[in-house]
Amino acid sequence: MKDIHCVVIGASHAGVSLAMQLRKEAWEGNISLIGAEKELPYHRPPLSKEHLAGEKLLDAMRLRPEKMFADNNIDLELGVTALQVHKAAQTVSLSNGQEVSYDKLAICTGSKVNTIPLGASLENVFYVRTAADVSQITPLLEPKKHAVIIGAGYIGLETAAVLNKLGLTVTVIELTDRILQRVTSEHMSAYIQALHEQAGVSILTGTAVESIEGKEKVEKVVCQDGTSLPADVVIIGVGVSPNTGIAEAAGLEVDRGIVVNEYAQTSDEHIYSAGDCTLHPSTVYERLIRLESVQNANDQARCAAANIAGKQQVYDAVPWFWSDQYHIKLQMVGLSQGAEEIVVRGEPSLDNESGFALFYLKDGIVIAADCVGRPKEFMAGKKLVKNRLAVSASMLSDESLDPVKLATSAS
Repeated sequence: MKDIHCVVIGASHAGVSLAMQLRKEAWEGNISLIGAEKELPYHRPPLSKEHLAGEKLLDAMRLRPEKMFADNNIDLELGVTALQVHKAAQTVSLSNGQEVSYDKLAICTGSKVNTIPLGASLENVFYVRTAADVSQITPLLEPKKHAVIIGAGYIGLETAAVLNKLGLTVTVIELTDRILQRVTSEHMSAYIQALHEQAGVSILTGTAVESIEGKEKVEKVVCQDGTSLPADVVIIGVGVSPNTGIAEAAGLEVDRGIVVNEYAQTSDEHIYSAGDCTLHPSTVYERLIRLESVQNANDQARCAAANIAGKQQVYDAVPWFWSDQYHIKLQMVGLSQGAEEIVVRGEPSLDNESGFALFYLKDGIVIAADCVGRPKEFMAGKKLVKNRLAVSASMLSDESLDPVKLATSAS
């Protein structure tokens, strides 16, 4: 079995976890890990937080030391793009002119940033997706400079918090009526907006951008309502999309992501996929879901590795996420879309230093929870969502009840 070969396309969280886990699963064959970036693989969450703030250098963000790839006999090909998968021949064409054969293939291509045509020809207009992006932005982050951030998702808001702390004048523009509208409730949106505004960030909701203007460098952002904002730097964070191009070209089933079964296997029995790029069945939500999270990338990749190595392990992890903004840590578990009731535990107010939690219910069952400064509620939320447990609203909101008992008292 030593002459078999697994090729992994994508060297970020999912790809690295999959390659490493393969060795733990006693895969004795060759492993090739193909990464488009020239950098040794690194953690992405700090890009919009500690790395942008200059608090964490890139070398402190490496997913694994270079030596570990060598020790595990993983052929790490950096600065190389996988161009095409040939299913019939079981080969992959690479940008360096090579064509590698595979017995098993794993597509871990993640997601790609959504872009807008505005300001494309101007300097100092950025997207935050890679370490190279951040390296171009950081020299411009001088106190009293004007920064405009387009998009009030988590990346945009985390970036706003960092730039504000660095002394820039920050304005965030959001097209929808409230920030984080796609992923959370009005309670959390109002709290996070108040947090930013208290810190001095200006947030414009329900506002569309008309143009990004300047000669060579950006000078201002003009909104459709006529508002003109001075800008020394513009950062655009309007979401991401699954990076499915190579899978589509290969003829794999794709629908809002690379479709995989419960074993992380695609429509081709020899090809697996994991991470942001996949659309996978969820036993918790009883539907196909696509997740953009480090937890999902790592957990699904480890499951895929086990199955590539011959097991039949079902991927049924509960999704969880986090966001650091200023002094608060927001922890989220589950998906709140479709909730019929929201139970508030604690007071979602900036004056409340003890934090709060939001529980989302459907048919009386907890399907998600958002927690600020409430790690016990977060852990309880994981159990409640995982086991599809019903808890009364009165119990969830009763702060005299130990959060640990919420899951044990549920039905």
